[in-house]
Amino acid sequence: MRNCEKCLFLHSNENIMSNAITILNREEDQRVVEAIRQAERNTSGEIKVHIENRCKGDVEQRSLFIFDKLKLNETQLRNGVLIYLAVKDHKFAILGDKGINNVVEDGFWNDVKDLMLSHFKEGRFAEGLEQGIMRCGEKLKAYFPYQSDDINEIPDDISYENN
Repeated sequence: MRNCEKCLFLHSNENIMSNAITILNREEDQRVVEAIRQAERNTSGEIKVHIENRCKGDVEQRSLFIFDKLKLNETQLRNGVLIYLAVKDHKFAILGDKGINNVVEDGFWNDVKDLMLSHFKEGRFAEGLEQGIMRCGEKLKAYFPYQSDDINEIPDDISYENN
């Protein structure tokens, strides 16, 4: 775990994932997107899932790069969360921007990671993602409730990279 200027980094190298980015079928993809929409319905926070085959280089650096590439570092309240998975390299990371990191209790991101990992180990990737997203959404709602003028700053779809 590393607490950097803009995000809290958690990752796991445990052997949890199998095949390429086909880890989710179309129905599971839609379930995860719907979980993002549900989680964001009551918050101004933003949650993004990014799945790729390989983690080019260090998982921390790669997930930070993706965090910036997807503009999660540009939300108005700095309350973006990235769930990053590198399927073939058996790695994942959860990054929260400094707005959310400044308010969550110690151990929160580890709890989310452990919850997701328990599902991943059983090959239930969609369920793991859904549970992690909902847990993040609950925390975002507590600290960044929905405002009547809220706009969706980050698309809710899953971003994929076939590398």
